[in-house]
Amino acid sequence: MPIVLDNPVAVRRAAMDLLARREHGRVELTRKLRRRGATDELIETALDRLAQEGLLSEARYLEAFVSYRARAGYGPLRIREELTQRGLARDDVEQALRDSGIDWREQLHATWQRKFAGELPQDARERAQQGRFLSYRGYPLDLIGRLLRGALDD
Repeated sequence: MPIVLDNPVAVRRAAMDLLARREHGRVELTRKLRRRGATDELIETALDRLAQEGLLSEARYLEAFVSYRARAGYGPLRIREELTQRGLARDDVEQALRDSGIDWREQLHATWQRKFAGELPQDARERAQQGRFLSYRGYPLDLIGRLLRGALDD
């Protein structure tokens, strides 16, 4: 039997259950609670209180998301797009990417190494294949070009 989110205690409990699993952004948490039947007024009250208590933090969410996606081999362009689609402010996303301390060249090289075993492309077809993969993963084209020319450290 689904829990009815018709009072502040139930909404808070549902929000805390979601936050216990992983960090969430405010927009994402609002959407999930709304889908479970909570009213906007109850959601806003509960989320405001959770934010005041430090249990809901956009900064923590951004940090965790950037770190998780970078470890999974995704680049800054893809991560930026995913966070923007999740309703986070562009400035906050940019700040989180800057503050992450991730060396995107090193990440690009590691992703390429895992996928292509460090084999530079032998012809145009292989170069295009590797470039498409890395571009899809969200790495900047200038870094991809330098990597595939063997000049990433220049």
